[in-house]
Amino acid sequence: MNILKPKEMSLKDMEQLYNFIDIVEKEDIISNKYVDELNVENAQICDTEFENMIFCNVSISNSRLEKNSFNNVKFENCNFSNTSFEKCSFVRCEFCNCKITGGIFIDARLYNVSFFETNASYINFSLASIENILFNNVCLRNSYFQESKFKNVFFEKSDLKQANFSGTSLKGIDLSSSNIEGIAVSIEDIKGAIINELQSLDLLYLLGVKIKE
Repeated sequence: MNILKPKEMSLKDMEQLYNFIDIVEKEDIISNKYVDELNVENAQICDTEFENMIFCNVSISNSRLEKNSFNNVKFENCNFSNTSFEKCSFVRCEFCNCKITGGIFIDARLYNVSFFETNASYINFSLASIENILFNNVCLRNSYFQESKFKNVFFEKSDLKQANFSGTSLKGIDLSSSNIEGIAVSIEDIKGAIINELQSLDLLYLLGVKIKE
């Protein structure tokens, strides 16, 4: 696993960004700032570049954050529930102890991004390009990865119950430490994935057979 983490950033060397919403309405590029203790709903932030930033204890829910780019950004204890990141770009970013349930990442690009201890149930990664990504102890129940492009994607102790991988190749993807009960996937999509012995029972439905008790 060779996933690049965000470069080291110290709050003492960064300027705290107050009036975040007002600033993003005026600036196209925001860098070397940190945002703390923000709580907004129904925000619209589009076509903005965020670079070398830390978002801590930030809640931006039921919002549209579309067509933005995030480069070298850390999200800590943040809530982005039911927020759209459609067509956004995330490069060298990290989500730690966040809540992004119902988040929309359709047609997004994620490269060198890590998710730790995060609730991402019902998240939608359909049509996304996902490369060098780690999901570590992440809840991805009822998530959507339809027709996504995977390369070097790692699931460690994550909950993929009833996740949908239709049209996404899982070849070489190690699912053995995660919960894959009820996932939606075709035989062709699951071919070449790494699973454990018990997980094979969860995939017998693909063969159209039942286990007699």
